Amino acid sequence: MAQRVGDHQSPVLPLPPPGQAKDLRPKWTTLDTLLCGAFAGAVAKTVIAPLDRTKIIFQVSSKRFSAKEAFRLIYCNYMKDGLLSLWRGNSATMVRVMPYAAIQFCSHEQYKNQLAGYYGYQGKALPPFPRFLAGSLAGTTAAMLTYPLDMVRARMAVTAREMYSNIMHVFVRISQEEGIKTLYRGFTPTILGVIPYAGITFFTYESLKKLHTEKTKRSQPYPVERLAFGACAGLIGQSASYPLDVVRRRMQTAGVTGSSYSTMLVTMREIVAHEGVMRGLYKGLSMNWVKGPVAVGISLSTFDMTQNFLLKLHQRSYFTH
Repeated sequence: MAQRVGDHQSPVLPLPPPGQAKDLRPKWTTLDTLLCGAFAGAVAKTVIAPLDRTKIIFQVSSKRFSAKEAFRLIYCNYMKDGLLSLWRGNSATMVRVMPYAAIQFCSHEQYKNQLAGYYGYQGKALPPFPRFLAGSLAGTTAAMLTYPLDMVRARMAVTAREMYSNIMHVFVRISQEEGIKTLYRGFTPTILGVIPYAGITFFTYESLKKLHTEKTKRSQPYPVERLAFGACAGLIGQSASYPLDVVRRRMQTAGVTGSSYSTMLVTMREIVAHEGVMRGLYKGLSMNWVKGPVAVGISLSTFDMTQNFLLKLHQRSYFTH
């Protein structure tokens, strides 16, 4: 007699319930995201360091800003102190920006996941408001945890080497001569500025990537497209929060410029009274339109590309977690 199909087949084991299925996909760790963020921040800030230092010098002075004067200042510094003088304070920038960028990018991923679960968008792109909220929370978290390093970096950018020889020297002198509380001078305008800045920046970047995927049907943009998306995000985000950036720089450097900026409102009133709104609160904005989009574009695109590179290494089993 003919055998019935399946009489001598091996027994089929039942599949595990969906919630217990083993996920063999590569897993991101917090360390992965921290490393990607730190690297992205370091690359971006090093590229635009000379322009950033020049912008700070104009922000904390009463001199009128122009592109011609800005490049004259860069040229004079180069002729007087050499090429490396244009990167003065960059060591403090690296000490500050690497943990700042690492915390910002890592917390952004965490906030996105938490908000996705809360709003029921797990595994999908977040709607607009949670997208903005995730960026704002990430920026605020990073700024709160690294603020004294930002103060130190601002002091080193506007002073001669004879006054502050290194990062520790800045901390020691400020603590001894002005008090530890001075390390947090300008904290309020910083937080008020970073909420719209980080929120708008991440929101714009994520929105442009989402729109790109919908229009092109490609899951990942090309590197030059990432750079362009990041530049647009930086341009919009920094323009929205720029006056508060000027206020915080004035407060941070008051101890070495002879000014008496005690609170955010007093500082803003003084700037407007003596220099006007556009020439005071928006001083250096045109330079920020050059260096800001470049920095943000490099930072966001570098983070994404570094993440993708590490993902490929995970998939090839170079790393085991």
